[in-house]
Amino acid sequence: MPKVRVLVVEDESLVARDIQNMLRSLSYEVLGVVASGEMALQKASKSAPDLVLMDIVLKGDIDGITAAEKLWEEFSIPVIYLTAYADETTFQRAKLTKPFGYILKPFEERELQTTIEMALYKSNMELKLREREEWLSTVLKSIGDGIIATDQDGLITFMNPLAEEMTGWTQDEAHNKLLPDVFCMEDLSSGKVFRPEKGRGAGENMLLSRKGGQVPVEQTLIPIIDRKKAPWGNVLVFRDIARRKMAERELNESYDRLSRALEGIIRAMSVTIEMRDPYTAGHQRRVSKLACAIARQIGLPETQIEGIRMAGEIHDIGKIYVPAEILSKPGKLTDIEFTIIKTHSQVGYDILKNIEFPWPIADIVVQHHERLDGSGYPAQLKGDAILLDANIIIVADVVEAMSSHRPYRPSHGIDKAITEITQNKGVLYDATVVDHCVRLFRETNFSFE
Repeated sequence: MPKVRVLVVEDESLVARDIQNMLRSLSYEVLGVVASGEMALQKASKSAPDLVLMDIVLKGDIDGITAAEKLWEEFSIPVIYLTAYADETTFQRAKLTKPFGYILKPFEERELQTTIEMALYKSNMELKLREREEWLSTVLKSIGDGIIATDQDGLITFMNPLAEEMTGWTQDEAHNKLLPDVFCMEDLSSGKVFRPEKGRGAGENMLLSRKGGQVPVEQTLIPIIDRKKAPWGNVLVFRDIARRKMAERELNESYDRLSRALEGIIRAMSVTIEMRDPYTAGHQRRVSKLACAIARQIGLPETQIEGIRMAGEIHDIGKIYVPAEILSKPGKLTDIEFTIIKTHSQVGYDILKNIEFPWPIADIVVQHHERLDGSGYPAQLKGDAILLDANIIIVADVVEAMSSHRPYRPSHGIDKAITEITQNKGVLYDATVVDHCVRLFRETNFSFE
């Protein structure tokens, strides 16, 4: 293990010789003895000692206290003060330089050794802490988020360059200012100006720069807790989300365009069926309207209701496969003709199954003639095997069909339609859907028109 290298700064030659002998006796390497603060700085810059023993009172322009301060700040060399004076003024001045040791002359070898070892340990920990702080400072300065740190009084102690740029304040200008005086925001939804405070530190808002600019930011206010669980400051982390907001806006615009295109396609499909079956013109739109009203009465989310609306608009799309003369036949259908009509649910599914809707449109369409007891078609599904969305369309389809005119029969009217679904509630039709449908007509005066 290499010896600890010590520089002695002492202007009394006899005292210096005694200290030198004492150090060698303790197995320390003495790099030299100098008599002034200027010479100590020159020697330290060339030989880089591990430690300096410094007399406080030295001749020349630089006394021991000033030299010690420069040695630590410029060369990271710890200093132990040696003095025969212990007056309060000298002690307080020396204390301000944060010395790593303080020995009153005369002293014993054991006292000197203990002080040196403690000073070396303390300086080593101090250097590690400094390196850690420098590393952390470098990370914080290079990170892609704005960072502002405050003490327990809310006064700013640190700002990284990005925080300076975004707020319009330099760290020197903001130092010891209250955080709300530097970081001011506008609520994106209400437009109200507010400042970060406890309980309102997270979210997306508009940062108001000191220079007059505005930047959309996402910010989080994090308390700093010490080992005793006591708060001693806060860290505000915020980032520029302008690009993300622009991407979200473009995505929403793209979604709106696609939605409008999809709406156009659905409407075109609906019109195509109605052109082939003029006697049932408007049937799909009316079914869709009633189905959406039932879904809202039940309390389904709007996104699900939108899927029900679209399914209702094209639930009979499979009739495009049915010959027009059958669709518009004024008399009773034959068994063969009715069998052909019944294929429209499956045909509708086959048309829609490969289209990637956000909702199970194809499944709703294929199930819209199923019944709870398995007496429906095409798959004779029972109970929970039928989607709720399809159950809603089923009830709406029956009510609209019975209350409307058909080529082969006059309208039965709303009352008979309500009687049909009420009598078969829980048997053919979902009970919850029926209850809400009946309530719509009896309590809210729902109308297809």
